Amino acid sequence: MKVLLLKDPKDKDSGPDPYIKELQACRFEATLIPVLSFEFISLEGLFEKLCHPESYGGLVFTSPRALEAIKICLKENSKHEAWSKSLKQMWNTKPAYVVGKATASLVEEIGLIPQGEKSGNAEKLAEYICSREKPNSSALLFPCGALKREVLPTVLREKGIALESLTVYQTTQHSDLQESLNSYFSQQGIPASIVFFSPSGVKFCLQHIQKLLGDFSNSIKFAAIGPTTAEAMEAAGIPASCTAESPTPQDLAAGIRKALHLQNC
Repeated sequence: MKVLLLKDPKDKDSGPDPYIKELQACRFEATLIPVLSFEFISLEGLFEKLCHPESYGGLVFTSPRALEAIKICLKENSKHEAWSKSLKQMWNTKPAYVVGKATASLVEEIGLIPQGEKSGNAEKLAEYICSREKPNSSALLFPCGALKREVLPTVLREKGIALESLTVYQTTQHSDLQESLNSYFSQQGIPASIVFFSPSGVKFCLQHIQKLLGDFSNSIKFAAIGPTTAEAMEAAGIPASCTAESPTPQDLAAGIRKALHLQNC
């Protein structure tokens, strides 16, 4: 059975994409089509803030892209040296809150210790942060995207926990998206399941996919990587047949198999 994954591939240097690997192990024929492109901005401002850990109570990351922004900053030798010599150790005396394992692993790559990775979404991470932070403490630094949701900032603000947001990337549609979708459907036909990985993916892909599916739309099991994406799908008129219990390859594969009434791997 074919599964179409609407997501960006994992960094090529770190081996095969884990979602492709897991779905293949479950005997699916999985294909990945990149949906988004990212433009990194305000990187000098980001590093300036990273140079002053004493001004903050910790860090918050809800997207792997925010970590990519930091990694780009640290490619410059002088900045990498400053990070390795002192900044990393100073930040490690403070929490680095993350949502999900993918973001947690990138936090570890820059030498920090992630907390809250089992949260799975921004709402649960906000609850986790509120259980650990005191009101009116130093602000948490939140590098984020231009399309960030307001759930986490709103919850923290209501609890009196200061959050300083800094937009470090902008999200746009991948330049090859429509061509890639056309090619997939013409060469491979209709998949058994199509998986969305972000509200932006729903925004950029759905209309074109519906045109390509035509009357087959009702026979497809549409899947979501998490509740936020599922909400975006619902708002766009396509309820998710399954939502991964947590944003991991294993839980996604289990959800798809259940939706398709297949036995476990």
